[in-house]
Amino acid sequence: MTEIFGIPMQALVGQLLIGLINGAFYAMMSLGLAVIFGMLNIINFVHGAQYMMGAFAAWMLMSWLGIGYWGALLLAPLAVGLFGLLLERVLIRRVYRLDHLYGLLLTFGVALVLEGLFRQGFGSAGQPYPIPKSLSGGWNLGFVYLPAYRAWVIGGSLVVCFGTWFLIERTRLGAYLRAATENPALVQAFGINVPRMVTLTYAFGVALAAMAGVMAAPIYQVAPSMGSNLIIVVFAVVVIGGMGSILGAILSGFALGLIEGLTKVFYPEAANTAIFVIMALVLMVKPAGLFGRAA
Repeated sequence: MTEIFGIPMQALVGQLLIGLINGAFYAMMSLGLAVIFGMLNIINFVHGAQYMMGAFAAWMLMSWLGIGYWGALLLAPLAVGLFGLLLERVLIRRVYRLDHLYGLLLTFGVALVLEGLFRQGFGSAGQPYPIPKSLSGGWNLGFVYLPAYRAWVIGGSLVVCFGTWFLIERTRLGAYLRAATENPALVQAFGINVPRMVTLTYAFGVALAAMAGVMAAPIYQVAPSMGSNLIIVVFAVVVIGGMGSILGAILSGFALGLIEGLTKVFYPEAANTAIFVIMALVLMVKPAGLFGRAA
């Protein structure tokens, strides 16, 4: 069997595949955070709970209504996005003009409440969610077995991430969104409803987190703590890429997932801290992040 630095090729590629899958979720989650921060200047700490809600929405649609994975992939982000819309209108818009710390504390408190409610309602143990039959099985590539569902997660997340980047950076709607963050009064003067645009932007970022939760449900157990276990890592990814940078969130998410996978092969003891070490190094060299702009 071929070895690289004493590591069997199959083990190395397997860990790279796991890192790429984790990177897909890091990218989708950090993308939603980057959209919300870049357009609204809110540090949305409730993002992990909204990811968890997406997974639970898929599980409830299957268990209570018999709606399968593909239906949940459309309905769960819509339902959680509507919840985000309500949350923005009732609570979050009240802290737009305040220091970032107020938004962070508010969303952190909401995250604790949501996680507690789901733990009270469904217990701490995870709920299983089956892989859809159309994506069962996989392909033997000779050096590694590639499950079909994991290939779909990687491909689907790439389409969602770069589709979002194209929407924000290369379309007229994206230009309006970026202009509204720089000079909302001027955009309002052109007849565009800026508050409605802000609300829909937040709902869209929340829907991205929920979609990531639906895609994660067949791989990880659907549990109330799944969001809190991920959100700290995702914030580190966003900081490394640059707060508010769409492209930075995508590229950093996938790259750091791969780096984490390689670390598990060559130095497993550092796997849980590698991303945070990289974050510290990046902040020392470029405080605005790799793709961020200095304030």
